[in-house]
Amino acid sequence: MNHIGVPVSDLARSVRWYEDVLGIAPNGVTISATNPAIGAVVEVENPSMRASFALAGDNVLLELIQYDNPEPRPFTGRNCDVGVMHLCFEVDDLDAAHRDLVERGVHVNADPVVLRDGDGVEAGVLAGTKILYLRDPDGIQLELFELPS
Repeated sequence: MNHIGVPVSDLARSVRWYEDVLGIAPNGVTISATNPAIGAVVEVENPSMRASFALAGDNVLLELIQYDNPEPRPFTGRNCDVGVMHLCFEVDDLDAAHRDLVERGVHVNADPVVLRDGDGVEAGVLAGTKILYLRDPDGIQLELFELPS
C-alpha cells in the first residue's frame, strides 16, 4: 500500500487536527491540481484540489485532500454503509488516549470496548483487544486499537 486518501472540507484545519490530536505530522509533500486529465482519472468534472501527505506509523502515507471544485458534500456515511471505510490507528494505551481525546473535546462515539466472547461477540484471536471510535472535524469515523499485552 502506498497511501490512503481522505477528502476533507478544510485542508489546513485537518492537517492541524491530525497532527495535534493523532500525532500524524505532514511530511512536506503537497500537491495541487486543476487538470482535466486528473479529473477523468478521479471521475470528478473540472476538479480543483489540494492535498497534503503525512506519514502515519512507519509505512502508510495519509493524503488529506481538499476539493475546491466541485464543492464537496458533507460526510454523512455510517460505518455500515457500503464503501464507507475507516482508518484504524494502533495505540499502546487506549485508556490514556481516550482521556486525552475527551479532554480535547474530540467527538468519541462511546467509551472503549474490550473484545470478549459473549453477548453477541465472537472475538477469536482478537479477544482482549480494546477499541474506540471517534470522529475527525468532518465527522469521518476513525478507530483506535490496543492489542492485548
